[in-house]
Amino acid sequence: MAHVYAARALLPGMRARGEGYIVGTISAAGLLNHILAAPYAVTKSAGLSLFEWMAIAYHDQGIRVSALCPQGVRTAMLAKGGERNFLTSGALGPEQVADAVVEAMRDERFLILPHPDVGEFFLRKASDYDRWLKGMRRLRGRILAEQ
Repeated sequence: MAHVYAARALLPGMRARGEGYIVGTISAAGLLNHILAAPYAVTKSAGLSLFEWMAIAYHDQGIRVSALCPQGVRTAMLAKGGERNFLTSGALGPEQVADAVVEAMRDERFLILPHPDVGEFFLRKASDYDRWLKGMRRLRGRILAEQ
């Protein structure tokens, strides 16, 4: 609900000015799901959908919207480990993610993908959903076997 609250607080002023920029941290899980945490995956997908809607609804009013969808980022949340351990090997530093955000905002890109693999995985998902689901089931099985 944080994205909804932020939008409710920010959009009226942006609409009145006829300009603004909202960047929401969504997570790659919004595009690709999270194979070990249903509540996380569902809320991230909902956040992405909200940001897509805002990008459609408010673009012509001068409001730009971007969705940040990183995989692992070296933060306290990732350091806690547990079910997110599979993300640590490719984790980026917060500075790298911030640089990707600044670049994407400059280009007014909707999707901000600091991990290039996320875009590739998303394309694979879209091109053959059943194959993608099968691969995600295999990955989930491997991760659970390692725990």
